[in-house]
Amino acid sequence: MPDSEGHPAVEEIELGPVLSALADPLRRRVVRTLALEPEGTTRTCSSFGLPVSKATLTHHFRTLREAGLIRQVDRGNSRMASLRRADIERRFPGLLGLVAAEPEQ
Repeated sequence: MPDSEGHPAVEEIELGPVLSALADPLRRRVVRTLALEPEGTTRTCSSFGLPVSKATLTHHFRTLREAGLIRQVDRGNSRMASLRRADIERRFPGLLGLVAAEPEQ
């Protein structure tokens, strides 16, 4: 059962929702960017420079969070996102390496 913020437990992260979240090129860009950053990097949602409205940005990050790819934490008036690297590697070894190796579009 997801926690109060909508983050699934490691054992609840399923391949279908993860692949569905990664099907969108903007969400893949977020995951790729975080995968290429040092472990533990946190960034504000707006720092990714996605060319979408605030409502659409919220939707993309909610999809990533609910799939289990990212963890979001409130920091004042913004939300910080970090990659759930160890959790994803545990569930789907090598997946983040494939996403990180994809050429930027």
